[in-house]
Amino acid sequence: MEPIATSRRNFNFAPQQEFLMQGSIMDTSCEVLLHRLRGLCDNADENPEAFHDYEMVFQIRGPTGTPLVLRARQALDHPEMPWHLRYIGQPEIGDKNRATMIRSCIDVDTSNNVVQFLNELGFRLDYEFVLKGFMFRKGRMKVTVAKVCRLLQQNNPDSIEPVSQSYLVELSVVAPTGQEALADEMKAFSEQLKPLVQLDKFDHRRLQHV
Repeated sequence: MEPIATSRRNFNFAPQQEFLMQGSIMDTSCEVLLHRLRGLCDNADENPEAFHDYEMVFQIRGPTGTPLVLRARQALDHPEMPWHLRYIGQPEIGDKNRATMIRSCIDVDTSNNVVQFLNELGFRLDYEFVLKGFMFRKGRMKVTVAKVCRLLQQNNPDSIEPVSQSYLVELSVVAPTGQEALADEMKAFSEQLKPLVQLDKFDHRRLQHV
């Protein structure tokens, strides 16, 4: 089994692409989904890797007025680990028949004063949340099943409540550009999770008009 530091973190310094499918499942059905994922994913004889992360989303306005967004994440269950900083680009419009969303991303690990550093650069906190759940691996694919919680007190990840009675399910792969066949591979895997959960690409442009 991979050491937790490398299995949960990406050490990518060059821009890559993230292929992503998302869905949700009610609390009452989550245990059935976890059981199915144990059978489908690698290391079926071991318990899935648990995680408990605190994420802060920062924005700064660029010269054109378009905000630059960075995500700083801390592993609450492993405070000795470095913080994680992530940049995610806008989703590609591309082929409408493609099964997954594709967006550029950069992932780096940082020191624990990254929040202070971002504030000094002029970034401002947009929102924050806590994710608590499980992660599975299937080859180069990563599956997370997580409860999303809001903070009742700002900057206090111990003061939380769930935002819904469901779990967020994400299937993702981070890979160099030019690997379009990954979308088909992910689609085939997602079919094995039906009818428990419907994974699909999410049109984030539609959210901007809701």
